[in-house]
Amino acid sequence: MGIVSWIILGLIAGAVAKFLLPGRDPGGLIVTTLIGIAGSFVGGWLSSAVLDRPVATSFFDLATWVSAIAGALVLLIAYRIVFGNSRN
Repeated sequence: MGIVSWIILGLIAGAVAKFLLPGRDPGGLIVTTLIGIAGSFVGGWLSSAVLDRPVATSFFDLATWVSAIAGALVLLIAYRIVFGNSRN
């Protein structure tokens, strides 16, 4: 997959992560979107490095999507823990 595919996957993964973790985020929509993109990269890297499951070349591979969404969830949770709920 190319970089554009990972960015699109990250946008969708960030939206799914936001759906699974509702509530107000400290950074708003843009930061949540960037966290989704970063989470897809982190999830893909962890999938191939730690779990010995190489990232597929296909955009529609289920394992790729699960790892991207999991990465986005982990980063979103970490972001909420570090920065707290500063938006009121």
